[in-house]
Amino acid sequence: MTTVGLVLYPRFTALDIVGPFQTLVDVPGLDVFFVAAQAGPVTDHTGRLTLVATRSFAEVDSLDVLVVPGGFADRDIDATNDVVRFIERIHPTTTWTTSVCTGSIFLAHAGVLAGLTATTHWSAYGRLQKLGATPTEQRVVREGKIITAAGVSAGIDMGLLLVSALAGEDMAKVIQLAIEYDPQPPFDSGAPSKVSPEFKEFVMGVFDGPSR
Repeated sequence: MTTVGLVLYPRFTALDIVGPFQTLVDVPGLDVFFVAAQAGPVTDHTGRLTLVATRSFAEVDSLDVLVVPGGFADRDIDATNDVVRFIERIHPTTTWTTSVCTGSIFLAHAGVLAGLTATTHWSAYGRLQKLGATPTEQRVVREGKIITAAGVSAGIDMGLLLVSALAGEDMAKVIQLAIEYDPQPPFDSGAPSKVSPEFKEFVMGVFDGPSR
């Protein structure tokens, strides 16, 4: 059985981790579970959605796939952070170490992205670069066994890429059809290169506000 650990921590962003969960959970042969510093409920950055970790970091000695989401808790972390320490310990055991959105910041603090090209939410490019990675606007980036996905919804793309790697392209296509993932956004404003500086400034103001 292939083990897939989906990391939770206080103030994670829900779709960052639910996207990969939904693509992977129904694939035969995968043991997909949520893991956190302590087993039990963990609340997202809105304070209005809670997921339950069924295992603690201490209970997990190895993983085939590690998925780390972004959220609103990555600005104050350092090498002593529980998630960072878990990544450092588990990464040598994985077939795939992955992140969505600013989950890459945790990977970078763990030394996993040093000298590599990686993606993250566009608002965190500067922080990712300071931690030794080369940021790119590319939606999903694979560097050896490391896969990083850009902001939030890109976790679905990454999840399908993982399904293809673990169970074959046909299975990935079946899952894509099953979840009817056929994006047709009503507006073409989903990347920083597509919008005005004023739009980016407004969004950055939201991210830099009191709740961040």
